[in-house]
Amino acid sequence: MKKRILFVCHGNICRSPMAEFVMKDLVSKAGLEDSFYIESAATSTEEIGNPVYPPARRKLAEHGISCQGKSARQMRDSDYDRFDLLVGMDTWNIRNMQRICGGDPDGKIVKLMDFTRRPGDVADPWYSDDFETTWRDVLEGCKSILDSCISNP
Repeated sequence: MKKRILFVCHGNICRSPMAEFVMKDLVSKAGLEDSFYIESAATSTEEIGNPVYPPARRKLAEHGISCQGKSARQMRDSDYDRFDLLVGMDTWNIRNMQRICGGDPDGKIVKLMDFTRRPGDVADPWYSDDFETTWRDVLEGCKSILDSCISNP
C-alpha cells in the first residue's frame, strides 16, 4: 500500500511544491516510487492554476529537480481521506488545513519541521526572498519524513 502525502502551504507556488518535488526526488533516489504518492496544495485560492514561482523553480533546478507541469490547486476537505499525511509548512497553514478539513480526528495534519530536530515553521521565501533557507528546511524535513516512513511503515 502506498504512503500518500500532501504538502500544503498558503499559495502552493513556493514551499509546498518545493517539498512535493524534493520528496519525489528523494523517494526516486531511494528506489521507492511504488511506495509513495505525493502531491501539494494551497490553503488559499490566490494562486490557483499558477505555475511554481520562478525563484522556487530555479532553486529546485539548481539541485537537478524539475517541477514541470505543476500548477497550484486548493486543498479540499476530501484530501483528508485521500492522504495518510497532510504536511503544512507553518502554524498558519496548520490552522487553515484543520479549518478546511473540519478538524483532524486522525492526527494526520502535521508541520514539516516537526519531523526534524528543529521543530517550527519552514522559512517563507515569499516575504524573505531567501530560497536557500527554505530549501534547507524543506530538504531536512523531507529527509526526516522519508526516514520516518521507512522505519515506521
